[in-house]
Amino acid sequence: MSEDQAAQKDELLALGSIYDEEEFHGAESAPGGEIQLCLELPPNFKLIVKGDKQTEYDVSFLPPLVLNFELPADYPSSSSPVYTLSSKWLSRDQMTSLCKRLDELWGENQGCVVLYKWIQFLKEEAFAFLDVKSPLEVVKAGMVPVDAKRSKAGVKRAGTIIGEEDKLESLLELDPRAVLVVDPRTDILPQLLDFDEAHRQKEFDGKAFCCSICFMEKLGSSCLCFKGCQHVYCKACMTEYFGIQIRDGNVQCLNCPEPKCTSLAMPSQVKLLVGEELFTRYDRLLLKSSLDLMADVVYCPRQSCCQAVMVEQDTTMGICPSCQYAFCTLCKRGYHGLSHCKVTADELRGLRDEYISASAEGKKFMEQRFGKRVIQRAVEESFSRDWLYENCKGCPRCGTNIQAVPGCGY
Repeated sequence: MSEDQAAQKDELLALGSIYDEEEFHGAESAPGGEIQLCLELPPNFKLIVKGDKQTEYDVSFLPPLVLNFELPADYPSSSSPVYTLSSKWLSRDQMTSLCKRLDELWGENQGCVVLYKWIQFLKEEAFAFLDVKSPLEVVKAGMVPVDAKRSKAGVKRAGTIIGEEDKLESLLELDPRAVLVVDPRTDILPQLLDFDEAHRQKEFDGKAFCCSICFMEKLGSSCLCFKGCQHVYCKACMTEYFGIQIRDGNVQCLNCPEPKCTSLAMPSQVKLLVGEELFTRYDRLLLKSSLDLMADVVYCPRQSCCQAVMVEQDTTMGICPSCQYAFCTLCKRGYHGLSHCKVTADELRGLRDEYISASAEGKKFMEQRFGKRVIQRAVEESFSRDWLYENCKGCPRCGTNIQAVPGCGY
């Protein structure tokens, strides 16, 4: 075995021992491999989306830079590793600057293995080298830095003459080894947010937390974190808590158990913990409670149906899409056209109090709905009942209202 082959073998073994399988994959057919490098983001790093409304997203992780390499037979004595550098979120001109810096590092260390130096540079110094700062702007056609231009530092290191900023793009020849792995016309934001969420969850799963309900310490993989407040409880306690609330019909109360905390559990979190039957009930009740808040939604009054019905504006007729029942949306009886809603004796008793306490607009609506005569009768009968209650007693034999006359001996 030659010295170059021995050095290559030792370097690949060293990389395999330093980095796990997710970061480093050795090639089987020839000396080489692939290294995925997640750059260390500064604290409070943000993505920003500009449009009709500017939106910011806090991220802790961005998709890795991917370095694919193959080692020539005369590496490291003479030749540099053959490589490509790819990314989902850096522009090709930024990656071109990184490629040129990797070439410079090889030139400074020719004759020695260089892969580890490349990895350390990309992982720890790439942000400062490119002058990438928070917030990083995401646009519909992909992602560019807020400045939308490569940093002057990066251009200088690439050996390009600094001119006007709007001419920087045309001054630098793109390196064919710099590969953009997404279509520039693709909206990259969902991919970046999904990657960040997955790696946050992976980091969470490996930490230990103390549940504030059972006071047992468990790994994050056995815990649930409320997104709004970041309070953490074990899944066993939350499964029981969610189950009780759903069975009682309190689907709007699946909030954090911390006193005075209003953070709600996400439906995806509920689905992970409760069984299929309970989640179906939760989903149905949650939809119903949401529909109840919509002014243009009523329910079919037939007990065997109860289907949600969309009502058109300025009409009191609802037609159930399931059973085709046409009904009045006010009194929930069969549709009666322009006729006033019929009122039962029991309903008439409460009509007077509702009418008296209503606003002028509310009184007008009630008169249109029930008719002035019905409202007047309800008010008169209500006053009559009040007078009878205060001034009369029921006959002990037949129950008829009677009024005691002074001197009758009753």
